[in-house]
Amino acid sequence: MDCIFCKIISKQIPAKILHETPNSICFLDAFPLVHGHVLVIPKNHHQKIQNMNSNENSDLFSLVHTMMSKVDSITGSTLIAIHNGENAGQEVPHVHVHLIPRSKSDSAGPVHSMFDSSLKLSDSEIKKYYNLLKI
Repeated sequence: MDCIFCKIISKQIPAKILHETPNSICFLDAFPLVHGHVLVIPKNHHQKIQNMNSNENSDLFSLVHTMMSKVDSITGSTLIAIHNGENAGQEVPHVHVHLIPRSKSDSAGPVHSMFDSSLKLSDSEIKKYYNLLKI
């Protein structure tokens, strides 16, 4: 497999590893958006979160939780971002959670600024998606 994250996990590619658990690993992003940009990934290769088993999922998000205090200490606020699949902007097809320290001067806005306009839904459209997504 030619996955850069799998190569980091197997130590074929060096990385600034911050912490490791039985199923997950976190390291400094090699192409950071800001100082202190961290990636948290599962050790097993999965493209999407829903492909992970519950142990891998719990381990991954436990490590995200652990690292949040460290990352948050940089600026006091942290963006947690997951691109879950290619159409969501995932560039490396291996689950990865971005922990990005944020500040008012970093020029990145809220998640709504990623999209051109606000979507206006009719009552029937709201009902359709409510019924589709309700558990």
